[in-house]
Amino acid sequence: MKCDSNKKITVDNAVIMAAGTSSRFAPLSFERPKSLYEVRGEVLIERQIRQLMEAGIQDVIIVVGYLKEQFAYLRKRFGVKIVENPDYLFRNNNSTIHAVKNHLNNTYICSSDNYFSVNPFEREVSGAYYAACYARGKTSEWCISEGEDGFIDTVTVGGRNSWYMMGHVFWDETFSRKFVEILDAEYDNPLTAPKLWESIYSEHLDELKLKIRKYPRGVIEEFDSLDELRLFDESYVENTRSEIVKNIAAYLKCSQGDICNISPAKENGSNEASGFTFSARLHRYFYSYSTGQVSEAD
Repeated sequence: MKCDSNKKITVDNAVIMAAGTSSRFAPLSFERPKSLYEVRGEVLIERQIRQLMEAGIQDVIIVVGYLKEQFAYLRKRFGVKIVENPDYLFRNNNSTIHAVKNHLNNTYICSSDNYFSVNPFEREVSGAYYAACYARGKTSEWCISEGEDGFIDTVTVGGRNSWYMMGHVFWDETFSRKFVEILDAEYDNPLTAPKLWESIYSEHLDELKLKIRKYPRGVIEEFDSLDELRLFDESYVENTRSEIVKNIAAYLKCSQGDICNISPAKENGSNEASGFTFSARLHRYFYSYSTGQVSEAD
């Protein structure tokens, strides 16, 4: 797991991105941010904060937006800083980076909903990198490859038998300074708003240098839906910790485990989900957030 360079950089801080709505994690994310759900006995973001601090990184910044008040307790419990991203609903995660641009130096950039089976963080790092896992066969993930100089030289959405972006990133001072310069120059362009920060990075590979840090299967976990979480934590099969799912099960006279294949539904032109469709006992239904009603899906 170690980078090849012998040069060691002391980590200054860590940014945990927690501003987004995680609409694919419906309906649990409608009630509570995904990173505040308990997985295998630990709240996701709390586990990540502990791992950072155990590695000696005490300066941890949480960027919030959606349901921001639910993160307030982390200040007192862990002594973290909390920064608000006011643009989270109208922009992609490039706005989270923009919100903390003055904090970026030798910095870990983390997603708040990752689960690390072992602690991947270190006080000293050998250089800027993006964590990666390997996909055997076809994948829809963001695939990366490296050139002869050891730096990432291609980024493609989808691929086969490839390393792909997964988990945390480490930005050294040079990368941080250059990325902020590029982001500032492009931020007000309407075409930038929907972009992931990774998209901006991939458009400037000649200027922004990251290596691939390769992790074995099972070290970095990510759950984009309730169905995926249930595969990792079986306690969610019959107890989703969701009042919405509990009420739907009661209404349909089925178990929570019967409710699956959930897909968020958005109104035209809106980034906010209006509800979600789901399957239960071979039927397809729609649940409306505004009315709290269940109906047969079209």
